[in-house]
Amino acid sequence: MSIDNLNKKILKCLQQNARQSNAEIGRQVGISSPAVSERIKKMEDIGVIEDYKAMVSPFDLGYQFKAIITLRAFMGKLKPFLEKVKTYDEVINCYRITGDENIVMEVILKNQKHLEVFIDQLISYGETKTQIVLSRVVKQKEIKPIE
Repeated sequence: MSIDNLNKKILKCLQQNARQSNAEIGRQVGISSPAVSERIKKMEDIGVIEDYKAMVSPFDLGYQFKAIITLRAFMGKLKPFLEKVKTYDEVINCYRITGDENIVMEVILKNQKHLEVFIDQLISYGETKTQIVLSRVVKQKEIKPIE
């Protein structure tokens, strides 16, 4: 399946508001609701559309800290860490990266003590560096298909 101009328009509609009905999307892009539904299903099946979720503010849920933590894994500790990191509720994003560090994580924490306890869990896997997030400058953007 190719991502033609019609699929790009459907994706744009979903990125603006994933809760709108297929009928509404169809009106915006000029096709029927069943045709929108079929195209969305195909894009889900091939992995173009990965997920639907509500974006929630961790601060409004009582978390006082958001931090970026990098980890330089000790010899033989990277693979065990890659499994363990999936179990940490604090980790909201985690990436394996190139460079001096192996991992970068975005984490949310209740308070300073929670941060200390969390870092204590990480240090058995490697050296950490922590930066506290002060504010978000760019909100997650829509991803535009490559032309």
